[in-house]
Amino acid sequence: MRRFHIALAVADLTASIEDYSRRLGVTPTAVVPGKYALFRTEQLNFSINEMPARAGQLRHLGFEDDVATGFSSDHDVNGIEWELFSPAGQDAKIPEVYGTNVVWSRRAAE
Repeated sequence: MRRFHIALAVADLTASIEDYSRRLGVTPTAVVPGKYALFRTEQLNFSINEMPARAGQLRHLGFEDDVATGFSSDHDVNGIEWELFSPAGQDAKIPEVYGTNVVWSRRAAE
């Protein structure tokens, strides 16, 4: 499975989780209170970071790919960062970047 990845900055994480849960039809797979949330749908890997000064701005793009090894990042000709990672690679990266108080949904553990 290959999912397109979009990462956005948001003004308020809690309000954004409520809004995007409704829009995407799923609750977050992982939440780091006050910092980060990750949503996975059949087609999309969508993450948000609470960064009020950058609210609404693109952070980066990429792909979650079951056959990817490791976690890689580069920039396109327009300076946009693109990441490539497996689901397990991203799941391992979240506590590395945001700390160990990640709240995982039951779906992520299955």
